[in-house]
Amino acid sequence: MRRFYAPMENFDHNKISLDSEQSRHLRNVLRLQPGDEILVFDGVGNEFRCLVQEFSSNKKTCFVKSLEKIEPTKPESNLDSTLAVSLLKGDKFDLAIQKAVELGVTKFVPIITKRCDVKLRNEEKKLERWKKIIIEASKQCGRAKLMEITKPFEFEELVETAQGSKVLFSERNGVSFSEINPAEKVTAIIGSEGGWEDSELEFAEKNSCQIVTLGGRILRAETAVISIASILQNCFGDMN
Repeated sequence: MRRFYAPMENFDHNKISLDSEQSRHLRNVLRLQPGDEILVFDGVGNEFRCLVQEFSSNKKTCFVKSLEKIEPTKPESNLDSTLAVSLLKGDKFDLAIQKAVELGVTKFVPIITKRCDVKLRNEEKKLERWKKIIIEASKQCGRAKLMEITKPFEFEELVETAQGSKVLFSERNGVSFSEINPAEKVTAIIGSEGGWEDSELEFAEKNSCQIVTLGGRILRAETAVISIASILQNCFGDMN
């Protein structure tokens, strides 16, 4: 059954309105009609079996009726995980965000590091794009709770304010992943394609970050995001 997203403010008792983008996909792409059943999730963990009722006169809004609340297609992981990832060029960052959603990451924080050479020209527009990627990935993978994404943080600010067990992944100067203590809340920090400056590693250690190196492999940044999210879920979350 097809899944759609509607924020809580679009709920009026058992009547739900889908915004123009969701309505366009329902009507023009999937060609669903009044009487068809769909699933709608609200982004905070709730999912509903619904019935398509009607379209607005300008066809930009679709109204659906909630028939019953159901269990989300994909339950949330018991691991509260944050990925703090240095900004990447091109579509690599979009890919990292998409895969983080699929792998059950709770929160995603873009960070600006010394070797990060990506400059955001329009931060607000970029953040809006990332949120759309999160919605689409959530629709596909079955999550009913949207992964949170924040504005970009400077590396030092992120390290100082990060919550839970703080783990920085580095290509050098780190211990084995097996030395990480089990935790229910983890912030994993992943650097840029150029790696870390020595001063950043020193700053992280002074602020209670554990430096971890994944064997002898040097991974591309976007590969590291996928690998680390998977490893964390396997060790401490719901992929074990």
